[in-house]
Amino acid sequence: MLRKIIFGMGMGTLIVMLGCPSSYPNCKADDECSEKGEVCVQGTCRECATDANCKLGFVCDANRCVPRPECMAHADCSEGQLCVDNKCVADPYAKAAGSCVSNSECPSGQECQDGFCTTAQAAKCTLPTIYFGFDESQLSFSAQSELSSLANCLKQIRMSLNVEGHADERGTEEYNLQLSNRRAASVKRYLSTLGVESSSLNTLGYGKNRPVARGSNEEAWAANRRVEFVPR
Repeated sequence: MLRKIIFGMGMGTLIVMLGCPSSYPNCKADDECSEKGEVCVQGTCRECATDANCKLGFVCDANRCVPRPECMAHADCSEGQLCVDNKCVADPYAKAAGSCVSNSECPSGQECQDGFCTTAQAAKCTLPTIYFGFDESQLSFSAQSELSSLANCLKQIRMSLNVEGHADERGTEEYNLQLSNRRAASVKRYLSTLGVESSSLNTLGYGKNRPVARGSNEEAWAANRRVEFVPR
């Protein structure tokens, strides 16, 4: 619809044809939508065109102001999380914190031990040799003291050990094999009571087949009645 505006001008009359203003929600400029608190978006009054048209904590989504979502993409979430339905959730395939496959994946000063990054200093626990009396599998007070120190170190790191039992040359091979297994089991049991994870200790018995000292005398026998620790 057009409006006519007539001006008298002496000998003649000037007629100016003006276009009618748009009717809501149609618009040509933002000021035609301002009464509604809206802006003009492609000829139509809408709630917003950009995030700047929305109040704090809201964003413009499909020309409507909606609460700002927790995330819009995976990059908006913390490490080990994914953006799902605008919320950060745990990534089921993310590696556990501190896990590793090789030393190169660990921070400086740490080593990859049993799948986890561990401080290199802690990984160097002193591994004692535990000695036994003749035909004995019980731990002496000295042995218990050494195992207590070892347990304190092992509880600070993730380290798996073979607990290897041995015997001297006296007795049958079958008996010495059983005796060496009892010695290894005795050591593992004591460490477990001190808080070392039982699953990190694997017992083995070698009987008299791996002597460290040769000879048929008390000195050699005493050296061979032992349990040793070997990292695995």
